Amino acid sequence: IGLENPKATIIAAPKAANGRYDIAAGVAEAGRDLGALVLGDAFAAAPRISFDYAVMERTARAAVVEADFGWSDIGDWREVWRRSPHDDAGNAIEGDALLQDCRDSYVRADGGRLVCALGVEGFAVIDTPDALLVAPLERAQEVKALVGALAAQGRPEAITPARVHRPWGWYQTMDLGARFRVKRIQVAPGKRLSLQRHQHRAEHWVVVRGVAEVTCDGAVSIVRENESVYLPLGCAHRLGNPGKIAVEIIEVQTGSYLEEDDIERLEDDFARG
Repeated sequence: IGLENPKATIIAAPKAANGRYDIAAGVAEAGRDLGALVLGDAFAAAPRISFDYAVMERTARAAVVEADFGWSDIGDWREVWRRSPHDDAGNAIEGDALLQDCRDSYVRADGGRLVCALGVEGFAVIDTPDALLVAPLERAQEVKALVGALAAQGRPEAITPARVHRPWGWYQTMDLGARFRVKRIQVAPGKRLSLQRHQHRAEHWVVVRGVAEVTCDGAVSIVRENESVYLPLGCAHRLGNPGKIAVEIIEVQTGSYLEEDDIERLEDDFARG
């Protein structure tokens, strides 16, 4: 097992990766998106190759130092359980969870609800906002096969997180039913959504934090905390944040079709179509 500690100026040189100039070009063409640095298209042409093989096994500018220290690759839930604090029965608990007659298990409650387990031994129970995983800890390495199966079935959970980030902030679906969808939306200071309209739904916005600037068919209004606004089907509307703190709203959509592709952008600060 080896750990690398390369000097940035050395590792950034294209020759460090034995002519992998596609990597260097990807970095040179990188840009910002959603607050993160995104590599350029050239990086997609780079082969799937490990850092050890591409660089460390081929460089002449490396030194090896033998060391004895505790280290482990935390690559699955069993390793997370092993390194977490345990109760007297060997259970590791994260979040709001209640265990009874359970042993040597890892329970993580990130889904915003109480997780209860009874008579479980040697299991991982991972609850998130969009999915629940229950698996024996000894088979934790096989979770990637489940992700592959979800992708093969075209399940949105395989590629779309519960909280979806946009250039202006993020949104998260809280509830969904026949002819309605409830979203939590947060807009960063100084940002605004596109001027848009929908063909199949109306929207109700309730401001729960901050001050929102709302445009509806050319009329601009300020909507404050604990105030609401109704946006009828087909109106040209926009949500903005003129303040210095994030604005958060609860959006209730009603209509016959509530998917994200029912949107006509009329103006957009981020050049989206």
